[in-house]
Parts: sequence; C-alpha cells; structure tokens
Amino acid sequence: MRIQTVGIIGAGTMGNGIAQACAVAGVKVVMVDISQAAVDKGLTTVGGSLDRLIKKEKLTAEQKTAALALIQGSTNYDDLKGAQLVIEAATENHALKLKILGQVDALLAPEVIIATNTSSISITKLAAATSRADRFIGMHFFNPVPMMALVELIRGYLTSDATHDAVKELAVRLGKSPITVKNAPGFVVNRILVPMINEAFFVLSEGIATAEDIDAGMKLGTNQPIGPLALADMIGLDVCLAVMEVYLEEYGDSKYRPCPLLKEMVAAGQLGRKTGQGVYTY
Repeated sequence: MRIQTVGIIGAGTMGNGIAQACAVAGVKVVMVDISQAAVDKGLTTVGGSLDRLIKKEKLTAEQKTAALALIQGSTNYDDLKGAQLVIEAATENHALKLKILGQVDALLAPEVIIATNTSSISITKLAAATSRADRFIGMHFFNPVPMMALVELIRGYLTSDATHDAVKELAVRLGKSPITVKNAPGFVVNRILVPMINEAFFVLSEGIATAEDIDAGMKLGTNQPIGPLALADMIGLDVCLAVMEVYLEEYGDSKYRPCPLLKEMVAAGQLGRKTGQGVYTY
C-alpha cells in the first residue's frame, strides 16, 4: 500500500513537524488537535519554519505555498477517515494515548495503519488499545522533525511485514533514514540518550561542574553538537523525567532512578525552553 494521505493527531512540536515533513514531500496531511487555537498555532509554526528554509535557500516561495496547501487543519477526528496512515503525536502520557487510540480506531477503516510517535511506551501495549495490532507500529521521529534524518520504526509483537514496509517506504519518501528496532522501553536512541541526560543532572546536582562546563565538556570531548543539559531543555525536562520513570518501572533497575534535581525542577515548573526556564534561561 502506498500512503498518499497522512492523518496526524496533535499539532504541537512533533505533530506540526511531521506535518511539515510530509507536506514538503508532497504527501497530503490532515492535522487534528482538540482546539482551533492549537491547530492554528501548529499551522503558523509550519509557515515560520518554511520561511526560514526559504531564507536559507533550501526552499522556494512556490514550494512553501504548495506545502501549506497540502495541510488541512481540523478539530474533528472524522476528517482523518481519508488517510491511509494516522500518526498519534500527542504528549508522552500513556493514559491519554490509550484514550486517543481507542477513539480513532473506532472511526477508521480496517485497512488504515495507525502509528504512534511515542519515545518510550510499549508499542505492543498501545496496539492492544486498537482492533488492528497487525496494522499498528511505532514511528518515532526526532526533534526538530524537519531537520532530523532519523526515524525509529518499532514493531509491536503483532506488527505485520506489510505494515512495516509501507511505513518504511513513506519514511524514505520523506527524506528520512529509518532504522527498525524491537519493542523495548526507550527503543535504541532514547535508551542510551535519556539516561545520559539524567546522569548529567546528577553531575550538576553534585556540584562537580557548572551546567556550562558539563555541556562544553560533552560537546568538545565527545563531539556532540549540543550538551546534554541544553538538550534536556530542548526536549523538555518533564519529558525526560517521564521517560526515566518508564525505564525504572519497566526494567526495575536502580540505574534508571531519576535524578532528584530533575524531579525538583519539573515540580517547580522549570521545564526548559517551553517555559522559558530550565537548566538555562530563555
């Protein structure tokens, strides 16, 4: 099956980024969120991102117009019915994802593939909330979606080869480089990355070095483009904490214990760039 139309649930950072990647590649998009304000904000974000690409001469004004014309914003799940693939890109909350997946599963035709953009929750568990476990897959994009080449394709226990192959073909069409991984907490990248970020918070809390020096050390010593603490601010400290809590619960290993400083900052509402204050001030 060749995917011509993609439905996206969530117009936030990940949702609008996926929408942009699809539209630029010529794939029609229906982007749904719970309020018109959220939809409008997502569309505005895509427009601004495309403008930046025009300034960098990576896109023309005509291509921007064509891409935006392919994105339909909506607050109605019924508008997803024409899609061959629906990607759930809501916030990293297990109960919320289960609720959304159950709702859309009841609306969509049996042959429609459902994907989730989760970064840590079991694909098999999420698939069980639907009637189509064989047509359910993890499609984990990385932020910022338009710039990042990687997509992790995570197969649940019952994901079919046809589902995997159709989604992989789409990812390649979007200009991404997909890798296929088994269903396990954190999959591949975040299984390695988020514990590293958590350890950076331990180093900071113990006063071993300043945030600036921790990030500089990792950038200069390991050739990373951004330090782990600055990256945590970009991801969202609440998201980092939620992922670590999933690891601790799923693996039962104390090495995944969230740093108390990370927990305190999240409790204080200092979540990073999205709140203007995290490890750094924005």
